[in-house]
Amino acid sequence: MATLQSLDPQTPMFAQFKEATGPIVLANTFYVPQESTESFLALFRRQAAFMKTQPGFVSLRMHQGTGNSRLLMNVAVWESTEALATAFGTPQFQALAAEFPDGVVSYPHIFEQIEA
Repeated sequence: MATLQSLDPQTPMFAQFKEATGPIVLANTFYVPQESTESFLALFRRQAAFMKTQPGFVSLRMHQGTGNSRLLMNVAVWESTEALATAFGTPQFQALAAEFPDGVVSYPHIFEQIEA
């Protein structure tokens, strides 16, 4: 099972679910031990297939760190925090999340677009 960590300790992801906003981007950076990469990606593909069927899902992309980096990052767009929270809370997603290999650390955070 993955360990969940906050990038911003003052604003953990589950606290962000209470903010009614959208569209949003979930940026989830994962540390994945080398020996777990293939099983992690197989499970992630199953999770992605499930999430794509959920109301409010827009898109997702997985990225891998360059060189010998052990980091992978999922960037997913959702219509709202409510849609993402609802999808995360389903028994199906929770069962999939429990299958992550040991040693995986997840750093999820929700963002909204601003003008640069």
